[in-house]
Amino acid sequence: MTTTRFAPSPTGYLHIGNLRTALMNYLIARKAGGTFILRIDDTDPDRSKQDYVDGIKTDLEWLGLTWDRVERQSDRLDRYAEASDKLREMGRFYEAFETPTELDLKRKKQLNMGKPPVYDRAALALSEAERDALRAERGQGVWRFKLDHARIDWADGILGDISIDAASVSDPVLIRQDGQVLYTLASVVDDTEMGVTDVVRGSDHVTNTATQIQIIEALGGTVPRFAHHSLLTGPQGEALSKRLGTLALRDLRERGVQPMALLSLLARLGSSDPVELRTEMAGLIDGFDISRFGSAPTKFDEDDLFPLTARYLHGLPLEAVADQIREVGVPDDLAAQFWTVTRDNITTLHDLAGWWTLFRDGADPVIDDEDKDFVAQALALLPDGPFDADTWASWTTAVKQATGRKGRGLFMPLRKALTGQSHGPDMSAVMPLLQVVKARD
Repeated sequence: MTTTRFAPSPTGYLHIGNLRTALMNYLIARKAGGTFILRIDDTDPDRSKQDYVDGIKTDLEWLGLTWDRVERQSDRLDRYAEASDKLREMGRFYEAFETPTELDLKRKKQLNMGKPPVYDRAALALSEAERDALRAERGQGVWRFKLDHARIDWADGILGDISIDAASVSDPVLIRQDGQVLYTLASVVDDTEMGVTDVVRGSDHVTNTATQIQIIEALGGTVPRFAHHSLLTGPQGEALSKRLGTLALRDLRERGVQPMALLSLLARLGSSDPVELRTEMAGLIDGFDISRFGSAPTKFDEDDLFPLTARYLHGLPLEAVADQIREVGVPDDLAAQFWTVTRDNITTLHDLAGWWTLFRDGADPVIDDEDKDFVAQALALLPDGPFDADTWASWTTAVKQATGRKGRGLFMPLRKALTGQSHGPDMSAVMPLLQVVKARD
């Protein structure tokens, strides 16, 4: 069975980059009728917060990315300890004691010599007495996985055939000096024991994937199918990493972005297929193909979310927005008429309040100097309310007869006088909703 996972760290709120990874793994699982696991990477007790765990779940639920089960890595520390013991017994795990300063000096020396800045495995030459002395002096060391210096190959679902020389990569640290198990080990143990078959993540993890493949094989696991998606940039190709904090999903939600608009964009962004607005998750699932994605950096422009959101809202029936319409104060007997008039003239549901304020309280009239006398004459001909669907036609006909104006010269000044806007819904539909017409000063 196809099994995927999304493994966020609860050290902050989900952002657009996280979502891209989550969505791809979700769609693969759902298209295959498989299992999607939400796995909380909370092995860092100091930075992991329950508020962030709750926030991650809220964001995924808002988007409709339902999981089949939740796992927490903090509940599996004994499994990581057993894996560590196994690697020690195999001679693939060793303790190292260099300080960050010493490692930095080693890297600089290697670079000056034209060599790759990889760990030199000096710790392997230490005697037991030397290790004891270093522990007494510096405390516990870090634990590194001893890579087999051979080529690591895999067929990547997006990047194609990958081959990395393990000798060009440092033996990865899997356990920190304070005993914290790092993601590289925890993820391997979890993927193996949870039967994860497919892993999609960012292309910045390619080297990490190479080392994980060797760890998986050392522990006797089955290597999943890996795919590494491109990294997102800003609309001008600028690095997006510094802006991810402003692209938190909860902030996009507060700005009125609709889930299907966001998912529709990310399900195709960076692929050879055009972005298509989908109104249901099933359409996204059926149309998803990981092989259609490319390796080039992918431009993301948050402004693209709002036209998609508007198009999505335009197709919604009244029942889907009845609560929001009621919240802005529209009486139930006017709700259907209100939605018919406003649906094609909003970008997000936040815009509903402004329209109701206009209808309820009247707009501040916008009157050009050359139209002042004309508008005054026209408003004098406006019948008393309430207005109906015929009011606009009968009124403008009377104004045309009285003033001789016609076409744009007739209709535009009247629209601006009544709504304060030069564009908007059909005025025949607007008139019955106008509760007040403000007189000009």
